[in-house]
Amino acid sequence: MSEIINSSKAPEPVGLYPHARRVGNLLFLSGVGPREKGTKKIPGVELNEQGEITAYDIEIQCRSVFNNVKLILEEAGSSWANLVDVTVFLTNMKDDFKKYNEIYAEYFKDNLPCRTTCEINCLPTPIAIELKCIATID
Repeated sequence: MSEIINSSKAPEPVGLYPHARRVGNLLFLSGVGPREKGTKKIPGVELNEQGEITAYDIEIQCRSVFNNVKLILEEAGSSWANLVDVTVFLTNMKDDFKKYNEIYAEYFKDNLPCRTTCEINCLPTPIAIELKCIATID
């Protein structure tokens, strides 16, 4: 059994993919960034006229990403507590890992999913962080 899930509360995907897909009692989330629903605005990001990042706040982006993940999980019938695996993509490990790790610890202090953090040179939109998650559905 497989079910495609699109959230009415999370930002729209930037390509042809669902927010999540349920297979049995597992929920696989597509990459989730910090954008806001219904807009191209990215919390904590300043862009120049060419759409290039001139400044960003990793803390604001982290909190927005975590909120978007939570919205998708809850609308799909799961929850933050059901996360079992999180892959984090950062575009600037050297400057952002420490702050991201502090914020991550706030959000995951009661739930310890497996985690992998990777540095990549860019993401499809001008963001500094994206999460790929797997959760269970009771």
